[in-house]
Amino acid sequence: MFFKKSLKIECDGNIRYKKIADAVYRELGQTDNLLAEIVFSTEEEILLLNNEHRSVDKITDVLSFPTLDGIRGKVLNSADYPYSFDGKRLHIGSIAICAKQASRQALEYGNTEEREATYLAVHGLLHLFGYDHETEEDKKQMREIEKRIMSALNMGDN
Repeated sequence: MFFKKSLKIECDGNIRYKKIADAVYRELGQTDNLLAEIVFSTEEEILLLNNEHRSVDKITDVLSFPTLDGIRGKVLNSADYPYSFDGKRLHIGSIAICAKQASRQALEYGNTEEREATYLAVHGLLHLFGYDHETEEDKKQMREIEKRIMSALNMGDN
């Protein structure tokens, strides 16, 4: 039986997130079956998570919780990470998006809520794949990848 390799996102069955997952998967050249989780949180929940995991006492838009280290730029193979492989998919982590903060940012940046939530999902997924924006060089690389993915999703590149 043919089984298409993909990145599956567990997120209330929203079809938009399958398209986002597919775009990230293709852009990063992935070939194995991968799994990520997206959770939409309240302001209170994201504040608690930000405090607990980053010691930052403020509401943020998105937090990422990768399960794998040192994978930036790599094509993942489940055989290399048996502790994160459930027999079907390699779990790469979880993302929490604060819906209210995303809505505020959409207004601030002149975007739709759909475009902002899509960008935050892409941004969070890239963090799960090891990308970050701690240095200017890293930030530039991550932003270029985000722009290509957002363009592929017909969501603009800004």
